[in-house]
Amino acid sequence: MSALKDTNDSQSYRQILKSTTLVGGSSMINVGFSILRNKAMALLLGPEGIGIMALYSSIVDISQTVAGLGISASGVRQIAAAGGEDEHEILRVVTALRWASLFLGIAGALLFFAFSVQIARFTFGNDEHASGVMVLSLAVFLQVVAGGRAAVIQGTRDISSLARMSVLAGFFSVVIGLPLIYFFGARGIAPSLVAAAFSSFATSWWFSRQIKVSLASMSTAMVQEIGALFKLGVVFMMSGFLTMGSAYAIRLIISSESGIHAAGLYQAAWALGGLYASFILQAMGTDFYPRLTAVAFDSVECNRLVNEQAEVSMLLAGPGLIGTLTLAPLVITLFYSADFREAVDVLRWICLGMMLRIVAWPIGFIVLAKGAKAIFFWTEIAATAIHVGLAWLLVQMFGVAGAGFAFFGLYVWHSILVYWIARRLTDFRWSAQNRRLILVYLPLSALVFGAFEILPLWQATILGLAMATLAGLFSLRVLAGLLPQDMFPAAIRPLIQSIRSA
Repeated sequence: MSALKDTNDSQSYRQILKSTTLVGGSSMINVGFSILRNKAMALLLGPEGIGIMALYSSIVDISQTVAGLGISASGVRQIAAAGGEDEHEILRVVTALRWASLFLGIAGALLFFAFSVQIARFTFGNDEHASGVMVLSLAVFLQVVAGGRAAVIQGTRDISSLARMSVLAGFFSVVIGLPLIYFFGARGIAPSLVAAAFSSFATSWWFSRQIKVSLASMSTAMVQEIGALFKLGVVFMMSGFLTMGSAYAIRLIISSESGIHAAGLYQAAWALGGLYASFILQAMGTDFYPRLTAVAFDSVECNRLVNEQAEVSMLLAGPGLIGTLTLAPLVITLFYSADFREAVDVLRWICLGMMLRIVAWPIGFIVLAKGAKAIFFWTEIAATAIHVGLAWLLVQMFGVAGAGFAFFGLYVWHSILVYWIARRLTDFRWSAQNRRLILVYLPLSALVFGAFEILPLWQATILGLAMATLAGLFSLRVLAGLLPQDMFPAAIRPLIQSIRSA
């Protein structure tokens, strides 16, 4: 029995690492595209141009979230819940998802275009950017339709296709978007965002085209399926609206208090703070969520998967976040320019918040997998209120750095809340190994952060690099012990064996 359990655990860790490697590998390639794109745009546009782009992006994100009515997320859950056993049910969900996303994309783009002048006035205080906002209606349509197609691939857990989609979309957004910025300057920002949305649409269409759907008229069953997508999707839509809305509100708070220049600084710190953690968080949403949904009825199995996902996530993210926190000035200059140096303090606070986010996110998926709509909704309401409220208070007190502190404060509160909720839904408990990891990485991050507040820069940097190196070696040793040797290339197996026995 024990041998069977060890085998199952190894297979689970293997699956987590495989999906994280695929999604993370594509994310790391996109990091290269991000370096090129961010550096070029920072040099061409400066902090103010980056601030305008951040506000444009927030507008599109909110609009496509509302227009999509959450059916992409609910479609992933519906397909994953079928477990691949009922092909007819999956085909019905896919057909409903595609028709609904096409209709919602058209309706959302038309409404966005009709109110674009009012949106521009509310965001920027004048009509100067109204034409740019009008152009963004195309991005809303493309993102909604692309989301419906990507949901099919995610629901069937075709991770390799999702990884290739991500890389291709990132590549084409750079190839098409950068020339637009180069030739048209700030006037090219909106078209570059449309180009990025088109890249996502084209890649999602290409990789999902082999899944054929029925073009017959809507049957009663199909109408019921669309109704089911909307019923759960509205909850996801409200969650997405709150998340995107809080990001939009915080950028408005910063720009109103300190100008669009400061909003650009915050955007730079936000993008870099999530850069390393993003591949782990994306892997959770891409593969872990469908896997967890499939076993949501079994609380013991559900808790085991969450603990395993959290363990691997902390081991992978911890060293990188500590390294980013340490090298924040260099990272800011490398990815943007010296004009963004004021974003260093914001980036460090965001790194602390991201460490907590890595810990809390796997637990939060329990609520989604269980379909606890009311709990999920009110948790998101509370998180939005806390985040925006803290930002409104702290930006007035500390300037743009207060927005980073607000993000950290949000996840201090949110981590405690989701753990309490999970205890009541599935009797969740942290495993002994995860308790040890939490007691290693969180204090270590706080130590490095504090060092930059009280020590000279060179001393704090040396300490941070030493801690990041030790954390990396520790993570490597633990990961080497979790996985069977056949997962590693033959050339490095002796090294892995020596690490295990060290």
